[in-house]
Amino acid sequence: MKRRDTLKTIIAGTIGGVALGTSAAGCEPAANPTTEETQATGLYGRTPDELARDKKIMAEEYLNAHELATITVLCDIILPASATAGSASDAKVPEFIDFIVKDIPSHKLPIRGGLMWLDGETIRRFDKAFTEASSTERMAIVEDIAYPDKNNQRPELAPGIAFFNYMRNLTLTGYYTTQMGIEDLGYTGNFANTWDGVPEEVLAKHDVDYDPEWLAKCVDQSKRLDIAEWDDDGNLLT
Repeated sequence: MKRRDTLKTIIAGTIGGVALGTSAAGCEPAANPTTEETQATGLYGRTPDELARDKKIMAEEYLNAHELATITVLCDIILPASATAGSASDAKVPEFIDFIVKDIPSHKLPIRGGLMWLDGETIRRFDKAFTEASSTERMAIVEDIAYPDKNNQRPELAPGIAFFNYMRNLTLTGYYTTQMGIEDLGYTGNFANTWDGVPEEVLAKHDVDYDPEWLAKCVDQSKRLDIAEWDDDGNLLT
């Protein structure tokens, strides 16, 4: 299985359980902006306070141009473009990481420290920064830090391994919460499906079968949208 397919399988197994919550105050009609207001900002569903906070964070600067360029290269190594979907940078994952670092200050030291380690290791090996290294040179380093089980006896790689794991988590989070990432997963959300009952071979294995009356009322797909009704004794009517 290709690396990208493996990552998609892992994400698909978890994304269905993710739910977005709103605060009690945000649910009050008076606190919500109109549809026209939110569509005009391009951030549908954001309250005025949230929009103001986002604007303030995006106006701040923490990561410099070289650091962002390094993140872009690394993100695209972690999640390159495929025949069916764009790369991490195509989905603006570096911009997402830039925002997250400013929004959650606890990310600042691990990201900046990891970038310094990555450049230092590339300079030590190849006498150039990571962004200036060739694809082969970059991958030589990435291969060493992407698989901790293989290199757990090399303590000098520990900072790089920790940083790569950190970046991989942020990259996947950023990518698979974008429209591009969701479409790449093929995730369609919850929708009504059809059920034809327990397979015949399973029923035979347990020596059971359906009562014809229940079969007609509960598995008949022409009645799948009908609301069931019971009598006072608990007998199914329709």
